[in-house]
Amino acid sequence: MQVIGLCRFSYPAIGGFQVDHDTIEERIAYLYDPERLEERFRLFEGVALASLRAQTDSDFDLVIVTGDQLPAAARDRLHDLTADMPQVSIVAEPPRPQREVMKEILNRSRRDPAAPCIQFRADDDDAVAVDYIARLRNAATDCAGLTAQHRSVAFDWNKGYIADYGAHGIRATEIFRPFDVAALGMWVKGNCPVTIMNFAHNKINRFMPAVSFDEPRMFIRGHNAWNDSRQKPVKPVELAPLDYDRAVEFRDRFGIDIDRIQSIFGGG
Repeated sequence: MQVIGLCRFSYPAIGGFQVDHDTIEERIAYLYDPERLEERFRLFEGVALASLRAQTDSDFDLVIVTGDQLPAAARDRLHDLTADMPQVSIVAEPPRPQREVMKEILNRSRRDPAAPCIQFRADDDDAVAVDYIARLRNAATDCAGLTAQHRSVAFDWNKGYIADYGAHGIRATEIFRPFDVAALGMWVKGNCPVTIMNFAHNKINRFMPAVSFDEPRMFIRGHNAWNDSRQKPVKPVELAPLDYDRAVEFRDRFGIDIDRIQSIFGGG
Protein backbone atom coordinates (compact mmCIF):
# COMPACT_ATOMS: atom_id res chain seq x y z
CA MET A 1 0.00 0.00 0.00
CA GLN A 2 1.39 3.41 -0.95
CA VAL A 3 2.16 5.74 1.95
CA ILE A 4 2.35 9.43 1.02
CA GLY A 5 3.71 12.20 3.23
CA LEU A 6 3.15 15.87 2.47
CA CYS A 7 5.51 18.55 3.77
CA ARG A 8 5.12 22.29 3.23
CA PHE A 9 8.53 23.94 3.17
CA SER A 10 7.96 27.70 3.35
CA TYR A 11 5.16 27.55 0.79
CA PRO A 12 3.43 30.96 0.54
CA ALA A 13 -0.11 29.68 0.61
CA ILE A 14 -3.16 31.89 0.50
CA GLY A 15 -4.56 30.99 3.91
CA GLY A 16 -3.23 28.21 6.11
CA PHE A 17 -1.19 30.45 8.43
CA GLN A 18 -1.97 31.75 11.89
CA VAL A 19 0.10 34.84 11.15
CA ASP A 20 -1.85 37.25 8.96
CA HIS A 21 -0.28 39.27 6.16
CA ASP A 22 -2.03 41.99 4.19
CA THR A 23 -0.55 40.93 0.87
CA ILE A 24 0.99 37.82 -0.61
CA GLU A 25 4.18 39.85 -1.16
CA GLU A 26 4.41 40.44 2.60
CA ARG A 27 3.94 36.71 3.22
CA ILE A 28 6.69 35.81 0.76
CA ALA A 29 9.04 38.34 2.35
CA TYR A 30 8.28 36.87 5.79
CA LEU A 31 8.76 33.26 4.72
CA TYR A 32 11.96 33.92 2.80
CA ASP A 33 13.58 36.17 5.37
CA PRO A 34 17.18 34.84 5.44
CA GLU A 35 17.20 34.38 9.23
CA ARG A 36 13.94 32.45 9.16
CA LEU A 37 15.02 30.26 6.23
CA GLU A 38 18.29 29.42 7.95
CA GLU A 39 16.46 28.19 11.03
CA ARG A 40 14.00 26.16 8.91
CA PHE A 41 16.82 24.48 7.02
CA ARG A 42 18.67 23.56 10.20
CA LEU A 43 15.52 22.10 11.74
CA PHE A 44 14.58 20.30 8.54
CA GLU A 45 18.00 18.68 8.31
CA GLY A 46 18.52 17.80 11.95
CA VAL A 47 14.96 16.89 12.93
CA ALA A 48 12.41 16.13 10.21
CA LEU A 49 14.67 14.53 7.61
CA ALA A 50 16.70 12.74 10.26
CA SER A 51 13.62 10.96 11.58
CA LEU A 52 12.35 10.08 8.11
CA ARG A 53 15.73 8.75 7.00
CA ALA A 54 15.73 6.45 10.03
CA GLN A 55 12.40 4.76 9.24
CA THR A 56 12.41 0.98 9.62
CA ASP A 57 10.02 0.88 6.65
CA SER A 58 11.54 3.05 3.93
CA ASP A 59 8.77 2.36 1.40
CA PHE A 60 7.01 5.72 1.42
CA ASP A 61 6.79 8.86 -0.69
CA LEU A 62 7.46 12.35 0.66
CA VAL A 63 6.25 15.31 -1.39
CA ILE A 64 7.87 18.60 -0.36
CA VAL A 65 5.89 21.63 -1.50
CA THR A 66 7.60 24.99 -1.71
CA GLY A 67 6.99 28.25 -3.49
CA ASP A 68 8.16 28.94 -7.01
CA GLN A 69 9.68 32.18 -5.65
CA LEU A 70 12.01 30.34 -3.25
CA PRO A 71 15.45 31.95 -3.70
CA ALA A 72 17.74 29.95 -5.96
CA ALA A 73 20.32 29.28 -3.24
CA ALA A 74 17.60 27.93 -0.93
CA ARG A 75 16.15 25.82 -3.73
CA ASP A 76 19.54 24.28 -4.42
CA ARG A 77 20.09 23.67 -0.71
CA LEU A 78 16.73 21.89 -0.45
CA HIS A 79 17.61 19.63 -3.37
CA ASP A 80 21.07 18.92 -1.92
CA LEU A 81 19.63 17.99 1.50
CA THR A 82 17.27 15.43 -0.03
CA ALA A 83 19.41 14.15 -2.90
CA ASP A 84 20.10 10.87 -1.08
CA MET A 85 16.41 10.22 -0.33
CA PRO A 86 14.68 8.42 -3.23
CA GLN A 87 11.37 8.88 -1.42
CA VAL A 88 11.45 12.65 -1.96
CA SER A 89 9.95 14.72 -4.73
CA ILE A 90 9.99 18.51 -4.61
CA VAL A 91 7.12 20.52 -6.08
CA ALA A 92 7.30 24.30 -6.56
CA GLU A 93 3.96 26.08 -6.78
CA PRO A 94 2.84 29.69 -7.11
CA PRO A 95 0.74 31.09 -4.26
CA ARG A 96 -2.66 29.41 -4.21
CA PRO A 97 -5.27 28.60 -1.56
CA GLN A 98 -3.59 26.11 0.75
CA ARG A 99 -6.13 23.31 0.90
CA GLU A 100 -6.85 23.47 -2.82
CA VAL A 101 -3.25 23.05 -3.89
CA MET A 102 -2.37 20.46 -1.24
CA LYS A 103 -5.36 18.26 -2.05
CA GLU A 104 -4.47 18.45 -5.72
CA ILE A 105 -0.84 17.46 -5.08
CA LEU A 106 -1.78 14.54 -2.83
CA ASN A 107 -4.19 13.09 -5.37
CA ARG A 108 -1.66 13.61 -8.16
CA SER A 109 0.88 11.69 -6.09
CA ARG A 110 -1.20 8.51 -5.90
CA ARG A 111 0.47 6.02 -8.20
CA ASP A 112 -2.73 3.96 -8.50
CA PRO A 113 -5.81 6.05 -7.64
CA ALA A 114 -7.94 2.89 -7.70
CA ALA A 115 -5.95 1.41 -4.81
CA PRO A 116 -6.17 2.55 -1.19
CA CYS A 117 -3.36 4.60 0.27
CA ILE A 118 -2.23 6.09 3.56
CA GLN A 119 -1.47 9.80 3.87
CA PHE A 120 0.28 11.88 6.52
CA ARG A 121 1.46 15.45 6.99
CA ALA A 122 5.06 16.22 7.94
CA ASP A 123 5.98 19.64 9.32
CA ASP A 124 9.54 20.71 8.58
CA ASP A 125 10.46 20.95 12.28
CA ASP A 126 8.67 17.86 13.59
CA ALA A 127 9.98 14.33 14.02
CA VAL A 128 8.23 10.97 14.05
CA ALA A 129 9.45 7.75 15.60
CA VAL A 130 11.51 5.42 13.43
CA ASP A 131 8.67 2.88 13.26
CA TYR A 132 5.99 5.41 12.27
CA ILE A 133 5.57 4.24 8.66
CA ALA A 134 5.53 0.61 9.77
CA ARG A 135 2.91 1.33 12.42
CA LEU A 136 0.72 3.19 9.92
CA ARG A 137 0.68 0.08 7.72
CA ASN A 138 0.00 -2.17 10.69
CA ALA A 139 -2.86 0.06 11.85
CA ALA A 140 -4.53 -0.19 8.45
CA THR A 141 -4.25 -3.99 8.58
CA ASP A 142 -5.48 -4.20 12.17
CA CYS A 143 -8.47 -1.98 11.36
CA ALA A 144 -9.59 -3.89 8.27
CA GLY A 145 -13.14 -4.02 9.63
CA LEU A 146 -13.28 -0.22 9.65
CA THR A 147 -11.55 0.33 6.32
CA ALA A 148 -13.99 -2.10 4.67
CA GLN A 149 -16.93 0.07 5.69
CA HIS A 150 -15.66 3.65 5.34
CA ARG A 151 -14.05 5.87 2.74
CA SER A 152 -11.40 7.05 5.21
CA VAL A 153 -10.10 6.19 8.68
CA ALA A 154 -7.74 8.27 10.82
CA PHE A 155 -4.89 6.84 12.90
CA ASP A 156 -3.51 8.98 15.71
CA TRP A 157 -0.69 8.57 18.21
CA ASN A 158 -1.39 11.04 20.97
CA LYS A 159 1.76 11.05 23.11
CA GLY A 160 5.16 12.45 22.38
CA TYR A 161 7.35 15.43 23.12
CA ILE A 162 7.71 19.09 22.40
CA ALA A 163 11.27 20.28 21.97
CA ASP A 164 13.47 23.15 20.94
CA TYR A 165 16.88 22.90 19.32
CA GLY A 166 19.96 25.05 19.11
CA ALA A 167 23.65 25.35 19.84
CA HIS A 168 22.73 24.46 23.42
CA GLY A 169 21.47 21.07 22.25
CA ILE A 170 17.90 19.94 22.89
CA ARG A 171 15.35 20.85 25.54
CA ALA A 172 12.07 18.95 25.76
CA THR A 173 9.05 17.87 27.75
CA GLU A 174 6.46 15.13 27.35
CA ILE A 175 3.03 16.07 26.02
CA PHE A 176 -0.36 14.49 25.39
CA ARG A 177 -1.83 16.05 22.26
CA PRO A 178 -4.48 14.03 20.41
CA PHE A 179 -5.07 14.67 16.71
CA ASP A 180 -2.13 17.00 16.27
CA VAL A 181 -0.37 17.21 12.90
CA ALA A 182 2.55 15.04 13.93
CA ALA A 183 1.86 11.26 14.04
CA LEU A 184 -1.60 11.63 12.50
CA GLY A 185 -2.28 9.53 9.42
CA MET A 186 -5.30 8.72 7.30
CA TRP A 187 -6.23 5.69 5.25
CA VAL A 188 -8.17 6.49 2.07
CA LYS A 189 -9.98 3.93 -0.05
CA GLY A 190 -9.41 3.54 -3.76
CA ASN A 191 -11.15 5.90 -6.19
CA CYS A 192 -11.81 8.36 -3.38
CA PRO A 193 -10.48 11.92 -3.85
CA VAL A 194 -10.63 12.81 -0.16
CA THR A 195 -7.23 13.67 1.33
CA ILE A 196 -5.84 14.38 4.77
CA MET A 197 -5.79 18.04 3.73
CA ASN A 198 -9.58 18.11 3.44
CA PHE A 199 -9.77 18.38 7.21
CA ALA A 200 -8.40 20.49 10.03
CA HIS A 201 -6.18 18.03 11.88
CA ASN A 202 -7.77 18.67 15.28
CA LYS A 203 -11.27 18.09 13.88
CA ILE A 204 -10.58 15.05 11.72
CA ASN A 205 -12.38 12.71 14.14
CA ARG A 206 -15.62 14.58 13.45
CA PHE A 207 -15.67 13.27 9.90
CA MET A 208 -14.50 9.66 10.03
CA PRO A 209 -13.74 6.83 12.41
CA ALA A 210 -10.52 7.58 14.27
CA VAL A 211 -8.33 5.16 16.17
CA SER A 212 -6.08 6.78 18.77
CA PHE A 213 -3.10 4.95 20.23
CA ASP A 214 -1.66 5.95 23.61
CA GLU A 215 1.61 4.06 23.14
CA PRO A 216 4.36 4.26 22.13
CA ARG A 217 5.65 7.85 22.10
CA MET A 218 5.45 8.69 18.42
CA PHE A 219 6.29 12.33 17.74
CA ILE A 220 8.37 15.37 18.65
CA ARG A 221 6.83 18.75 17.94
CA GLY A 222 9.21 21.61 17.22
CA HIS A 223 9.11 24.72 19.41
CA ASN A 224 11.31 27.39 17.88
CA ALA A 225 11.44 31.11 17.27
CA TRP A 226 9.85 31.22 13.82
CA ASN A 227 7.03 28.70 14.42
CA ASP A 228 3.83 30.04 12.89
CA SER A 229 1.96 29.06 16.06
CA ARG A 230 4.32 31.12 18.24
CA GLN A 231 3.96 34.47 16.50
CA LYS A 232 0.97 35.31 18.68
CA PRO A 233 0.71 35.14 22.49
CA VAL A 234 0.59 31.48 23.54
CA LYS A 235 0.82 29.62 26.79
CA PRO A 236 4.51 29.10 27.63
CA VAL A 237 5.89 25.58 27.68
CA GLU A 238 8.45 24.52 30.28
CA LEU A 239 11.31 22.67 28.59
CA ALA A 240 14.31 21.03 30.24
CA PRO A 241 17.66 19.91 28.80
CA LEU A 242 17.74 16.23 27.89
CA ASP A 243 19.31 13.93 30.42
CA TYR A 244 21.40 11.00 29.22
CA ASP A 245 18.52 8.51 28.97
CA ARG A 246 16.27 10.94 27.11
CA ALA A 247 19.10 11.85 24.73
CA VAL A 248 19.53 8.15 23.93
CA GLU A 249 15.78 7.84 23.37
CA PHE A 250 15.78 10.81 20.98
CA ARG A 251 18.64 9.22 19.05
CA ASP A 252 17.36 5.65 18.94
CA ARG A 253 13.61 6.25 18.76
CA PHE A 254 13.51 9.39 16.59
CA GLY A 255 16.85 9.49 14.78
CA ILE A 256 17.76 12.83 16.36
CA ASP A 257 21.32 13.04 17.64
CA ILE A 258 22.12 15.79 20.13
CA ASP A 259 25.72 16.12 18.93
CA ARG A 260 24.49 16.52 15.36
CA ILE A 261 21.98 19.16 16.45
CA GLN A 262 24.71 21.14 18.21
CA SER A 263 26.91 20.90 15.14
CA ILE A 264 24.14 22.03 12.77
CA PHE A 265 23.32 25.00 15.00
CA GLY A 266 26.94 26.01 15.37
CA GLY A 267 27.53 24.77 18.88
CA GLY A 268 30.37 22.40 18.16
